[in-house]
Amino acid sequence: MLTEPGLTASLTTDSSDPAAFTSEGQRPDPLDFTPEELKELQRRFGVHGPQAPLAQLFTHGLDQLTPLRARTVEKLEELRPVILLESRRHHINPMLVAAVLFDEIQHAKPGEDLPLAAQSGLFSTHGPAQLGIGELIHQGLLPPDPSADQIQTARLELLDPNRNVTLLVGKFARLSRDLGFPAGRTLQASRSPRDAKALATLAYLHNGKLDYPARILSYMQDPELHALIYSERKPQLSPLI
Repeated sequence: MLTEPGLTASLTTDSSDPAAFTSEGQRPDPLDFTPEELKELQRRFGVHGPQAPLAQLFTHGLDQLTPLRARTVEKLEELRPVILLESRRHHINPMLVAAVLFDEIQHAKPGEDLPLAAQSGLFSTHGPAQLGIGELIHQGLLPPDPSADQIQTARLELLDPNRNVTLLVGKFARLSRDLGFPAGRTLQASRSPRDAKALATLAYLHNGKLDYPARILSYMQDPELHALIYSERKPQLSPLI
């Protein structure tokens, strides 16, 4: 459980508390991290500032490419069953998972999903969620000092899309426990400022860049992604002849 006043207060404010709103009656911005919060997150998790402006511009440009977006949505549709299954099992918001996957898949480097590239050690993160060996260690699935063979096997495990999504949800569950977030229920940004700030914090800790939560919270409101995750799939019936 966090003990620093700044971060603790921002993550435990309830929507019924008048202090949860600004003087204009608006909810506080969940993306507004105080210096104290940033210092504590840096100390505990190694996060840092935003990516360089040029990199942000490049990222924004990629987001405007319609064919790239369409391919990303297709890949997300394939992962939908495991997203829903694992999110439900761990009480993690599936839109957070989908938004992170959408961003990471959309901005993936060419060729990094090839086993040969993964085994070469050229890339430090792998799979649709861009997870590293360290996450397997954090989740107790690898020893703190894995052997070369264990690392090679782990890299191939991270390349498996369904397994990668399972580990991503496990990462959010682990971070939620570490931060003392409410257990047994799913965080909803519309429910309270506390939940919105918690979701922004989880997004921040996944990527480590300060500009990342804004993108993720925006994707979480994307109508197409909402429809992909929450719309009901009915089997197509063959027409009677």
